[in-house]
Amino acid sequence: MKYVNRPKAYLLLEDGTLFNGYAIGKIGTTGGEICFNTGMTGYQEIYTDPSYFGQIIINTNTHIGNYGVLNSEEESDRPKFSGLVCRDFSEIYSRGIAEGSLQQYFEKHAISGISGVDTRALVTYLRSKGAMNAIISSEIFDADELQKQLAKVPKMAGLELSSVVSTTTPYFVGESSSPIKIAALDLGIKKSIVENLAYRGAYCKVFPAKTSFAEMQQWQPHGYFISNGPGDPEAVPYAIETVKQILDANIPVFGICLGHQMLALACGISTYKMHHGHRGLNHPVKNLISGHSEITSQNHGFSINEKDVASNQDVIASHVNLNDNTIEGIKLKHKKAFSVQYHPESSPGPHDSRYLFDDFLELIRK
Repeated sequence: MKYVNRPKAYLLLEDGTLFNGYAIGKIGTTGGEICFNTGMTGYQEIYTDPSYFGQIIINTNTHIGNYGVLNSEEESDRPKFSGLVCRDFSEIYSRGIAEGSLQQYFEKHAISGISGVDTRALVTYLRSKGAMNAIISSEIFDADELQKQLAKVPKMAGLELSSVVSTTTPYFVGESSSPIKIAALDLGIKKSIVENLAYRGAYCKVFPAKTSFAEMQQWQPHGYFISNGPGDPEAVPYAIETVKQILDANIPVFGICLGHQMLALACGISTYKMHHGHRGLNHPVKNLISGHSEITSQNHGFSINEKDVASNQDVIASHVNLNDNTIEGIKLKHKKAFSVQYHPESSPGPHDSRYLFDDFLELIRK
């Protein structure tokens, strides 16, 4: 696609590889860890997922922006990612109920990006080389200066970001008359996760990331939910300690994504940075307990250690990724606790895994 009157933009990777393209969104400069999402739809849900905080997203789907934006499709209060890389970016949208163009949305929220990039070549390169930092600029065109700016972008390994994206004050979701109360620890929670719990009859109170177990327990919840979120899981010791205390109290607990990693770390299972992570809407996962397989929505760059799970006498692997055999779910043998690495709320994505919310509510009822 040819872009008329579009300013030029550069994408510079950490290893010095440079891509040329056209500016989208706000004219500016932005950096972060570059990663790719293979989903063919749901770009607004992806951009507003707090787990993408500090990351530049490559959308591998060819056309981005062609159905505009809609407020009801946001997973948080604003876009949380650092910048966008895509091939064809459309300011024209065809969906009649859309409330504006993606270009207008990016300008409103000061998001910068680059289009006109051969995303197939870029993703192939990253699959080979692995995750790395990158910088996008539509205002700096000197490679040496871009390298200097890129050097200032922090590495994802070791970063604690949950407290940056978490709510600052508790809030409620659901009907106060509901018989089941769930305390949700917000490490970067998605709106649709809490809505799935409320839809099933739970009254949820969402707490800031650094809320202590004692403070949450004053509300006397029947169960705890530990949310998804950005950053390095081993850099969130306060949440790991909170999960340990929940387990000691033998209260039902369910974790998703970063919450899954918090449960694992609380049980002495280590985590590691993946070569290039799982991000998309079509990752095959096998439920080792039921024997069924499901197509899942995923977004994570860290994983739990498979050998640690195998040697842990109190934990069993409940789900495994059929592409690379990484652990996608665990269950504790002697506690009312389980977690999955992927996103059963499936926003966006298929709904194969929403049974997990039912399992959690049933665990609480028992």
